[in-house]
This record gives sequence, C-alpha cells and structure tokens, in this order.
Amino acid sequence: MELPVDAARISRELDTLAGFTDDPAPAVTRVVYTPTDLKARAYVRALLREAGLTLREDGLGNLFARWEGARPELSAVATGSHLDAIPHAGRFDGTVGVLGALEAFRALRAAGFVPLRPLELVVFTSEEPTRFGVGCLGSRALAGVLTPEQLAALRDADGVSVPEAARAAGFTAPLEAVALRAGHFHAFVELHIEQGPQLEAAGVPIGVVTAIAAPATLHLTLTGSGGHAGAVLMRGRRDALLAAAEVALAVEAAALATEDPDTVATVGILDVHPRAVNAIPNRAFLTVDARDTHEGRRDALVARIRADVQEVAERRGVAAEVVLVNADPPAACDPALVAAAERAAAAAGLPSQRLVSRAYHDTLFMARVCRVGMVFIPSQGGVSHRPDEYSSPQEVAQGVEVLARTLAALASEPD
Repeated sequence: MELPVDAARISRELDTLAGFTDDPAPAVTRVVYTPTDLKARAYVRALLREAGLTLREDGLGNLFARWEGARPELSAVATGSHLDAIPHAGRFDGTVGVLGALEAFRALRAAGFVPLRPLELVVFTSEEPTRFGVGCLGSRALAGVLTPEQLAALRDADGVSVPEAARAAGFTAPLEAVALRAGHFHAFVELHIEQGPQLEAAGVPIGVVTAIAAPATLHLTLTGSGGHAGAVLMRGRRDALLAAAEVALAVEAAALATEDPDTVATVGILDVHPRAVNAIPNRAFLTVDARDTHEGRRDALVARIRADVQEVAERRGVAAEVVLVNADPPAACDPALVAAAERAAAAAGLPSQRLVSRAYHDTLFMARVCRVGMVFIPSQGGVSHRPDEYSSPQEVAQGVEVLARTLAALASEPD
C-alpha cells in the first residue's frame, strides 16, 4: 500500500500550532484551559472536522475524533497525544502525536484503506503538570486513576479547582462519565519524538518502544529559622536553603548509586522564603521527580531519598515534610504491538530500533485500559522541553507512515 504522507502539510500545521503560545517565538507555552490552550484546541478541532471525523469531548476536554469502521460495534484502535506544553518548551512534544495521527488518517483514506474497526484520534487534556501539579491529567481520568472527587481536590496556584477551570473553559459534561468503559479500545499507539539522543546517535529513523518508565513525584518542604543575614551568627543558623541544597545533591547521589542507566531523579523546582538578599531562608520547597523502568528499583530510590531528607533535616535542625504526590507503575508495551510497529517500519523501508521511554506519556495510563505501543522519531541533539527542540519534516513524515501502517494492521484485526 502506497501512503501519500504530506510532509509539507504537517510542517505547516506544526508551525501554525506553535504560534498559539504565551512565549515569544520560538518558545512555546500552552497551559491547560488558558485562552492560548483553547485557541490551539479550536485550530485542531477545525482540522479534524475538515478531515471528516466525528468529534466528541468529555468533561475534562479530552477530545475524540472518530473514523467509523466497517464494523462499528468492534472496539476502536486509538492513537493521539497532547497539545499542552511546559513554559519555554518546543513545538514537537505532543503535537507530533496529534497532527501526525491526523496525517496518518488522511494518508490511509487517500490510499483507499477501509478500516474494519473504528479508528479514534485522542487529544488528551494536560499531559504536562504545569497548572495542577499532576501530569497526564486527562489520561489518568480516562483510565479511572483520578476520580471526580480527586479531580475536584486538585487546585492551581490561584485556588481554582480542576472542575471549575474545566467548566470556565466550556467543558460542562459530567466528570463521572470521563472514565472509559472496559474494552472501549482494542489498542492504543502513540507517535512521539524520542526526547533523547539514542536514535540520532545510531542513525536510525524509527524507535519502537518496549517499556515506559515509572514516575514518582515528591513535594518536600523544609522549615528552618529565618533572621537577618548580618545579625545571626553562622553557627546558630537553621538555614532551610542550605538544607535544601544538601537534599538536592542527595537526590542526585541516590539515583547514581543504583548504577543503572534507567534510574533518573531530578529536583525541578526549588523555591525559598522570604527570598531577600539580606534574609536567611526560613523555608524551602522542592520537587523531586524519580523515574525507572523497574518499579521496585524506583520505589527503593524513593525510600532512600526520604531517608536522606530526614538525615539532612535532623543534622541541620530543620523540620521536613515529604508528600508523595504520585507513584505510578511502569508500563510494558504489548509484544504484538511492538512487532506490528516493527513490521510497519520494514514495510516502509525504514530501519527501526527497540528502546525504552524514560519520559512518561499518556500511553502509560492507556496501558491500564488496553494494549499499548509507541513509535519514536529522532530528536535533534536529544533535545526536548526546550525552544530548540527539533525533528525534521522527513523524520516526522517517516514516523507518520509507520504509525499509519501500524494502525491499518490493528484496525484490520477481526478479534
């Protein structure tokens, strides 16, 4: 089957979508339910309608675009990703999986393909944890991991809850109806940039993901004693910032101590109070992101970080509060979907390489709903979550073709 993937069209649409941002070009910021986010959603919604797909949205704003199959009673094969972006990010993370999926649908239609099963393109709400502090908000709720009550308890920095923000953005369907019923999807496959250096280094255009790392998030608050920077003598200080600095180094050391490349840990936020040049910090807040493809090793890492925080706090005379925000299990990609993606790459004449995803994606939570797989394309320099994030039009088009062939195979399965 010849697939007329239009690389120039995808590039134009990616460029247009990147223009919906609160940052000056080339950086991108799209925080969920903001005017910028809603403009980006409206643009994509118009493209999906133009492609002849049937749309529906749930109470969180998760968007489903359906291509009906010859047997609509069968469970659907799904693909998709997200539109939101962290501050000062790039233009390919998430969006390649949305616009690339749309182009895959277009190419299959142009080639005369008729799916047996329905195909659905999913645009997930808030994959990034920028507003409510929890990543993969939409897919967590779809998988039943976040209940309506838990969603209502999540609030942004201004005290606005998820339901309040969703309703203000125009999403008024009941949150009780967000979770997918068992068997709704036959399979889910996400196209994504690698966000790492392996494919580019190997000169391989397609990555086939076998597993997705398990993330855990910790919020740490260290409370010491403030005072005047000149008047309080050094030996009597209980400096929360210095304790936080030790904790940050301990997080790094704990991850390195596993001696496994799949173990990573990051202190992404460090805030201090009162943040004055002539005042001793009396409070510090840190976030810790700990990830691994092996859940037991990740949990052991979290336990060591907790112990190190207590040791630093006791030695420096500060109080420590540790809150485990989430500790999600890793996901294994279905072997049959891995094989289907590899066959699709071979049919497109493209070499492929198996690899794990150390970043986590909405696919991690879709794995609780159905069989999952992921297709990666190279990221120039291994860069992501930065304005210089880049994948070439050819690389995007190659990923789209592999995705399209994978979806075609899955949508042709009778049972």
